[in-house]
Amino acid sequence: MSTQDKCCTIVPYFEVPTADLLAFKKLCEQFVAKSKNEPKCLYYGFSFDGNQVHCREGYEDAEGLLAHLGNVGQLLDEAFKVATMTRLEIHGPEEELAKLREPLAKLKPKFFILEYGFRR
Repeated sequence: MSTQDKCCTIVPYFEVPTADLLAFKKLCEQFVAKSKNEPKCLYYGFSFDGNQVHCREGYEDAEGLLAHLGNVGQLLDEAFKVATMTRLEIHGPEEELAKLREPLAKLKPKFFILEYGFRR
């Protein structure tokens, strides 16, 4: 069984020094507000475990993911001033991942190819 799902997820994990956690959370509020009206954004939010942070986000396709990164680029630059990205995963079907490999190369993500499943 294969999949027709074109959804792409970007799975970043950050470590934030405790002293900068409040500043990072204020940035999270801005990320959410800025992302809320992106037409291809399926879901978006931040989860916390102490000073470990995960941004949970999914897009209809590679174009939606790239549009999001363009939309929040300035905020991402601010986030990198107070946090370190400890892991970055990109999940999606190979046809969509092929569109992301070059534009995301400098972030050194780990790409996971979606081969089976469905989305309603």
